[in-house]
Amino acid sequence: MPDDTDRRILRQLLADPSASNAQLAERASVTTASLWRRMERLREADVLKGVQARINWRALGWEVQVSLRFTLDKTNPRAFDEFLVAVRNVPEVIEIQSFLGSVDWRLSVIARDMPHWQQVYRDRILTLPHIADIDALMLVSTIKDGEDLAL
Repeated sequence: MPDDTDRRILRQLLADPSASNAQLAERASVTTASLWRRMERLREADVLKGVQARINWRALGWEVQVSLRFTLDKTNPRAFDEFLVAVRNVPEVIEIQSFLGSVDWRLSVIARDMPHWQQVYRDRILTLPHIADIDALMLVSTIKDGEDLAL
């Protein structure tokens, strides 16, 4: 279980993932060697899974983001597996989540603009196998994205 020093390191890493180890160590009030050992221990404990790049898709020209919730036709025992294989082949899908409950899957899908979204929806989404129902939510803005969680 992480202690207060580990949490301090994790807070600093969340605040600035691009900081060097020396910068993180200074900000967390530990030596560089101690930081390295602690980060290795956090990786081994599967607390620290790595550092990710967060891409601003809109800055790259992808103006539309839609959250799609799917309910599948569960009469086919292979529905979940076949849906997952097919959805992984849709390049505009940037996130895939599965659920237990009335919604089986949630996808985040991006498109350059509304005509592109219409093409993706018609040609790639509606052709996915075993769909019983789809609910679409178009992203207007992101208010909080999880990085403010207290450690």
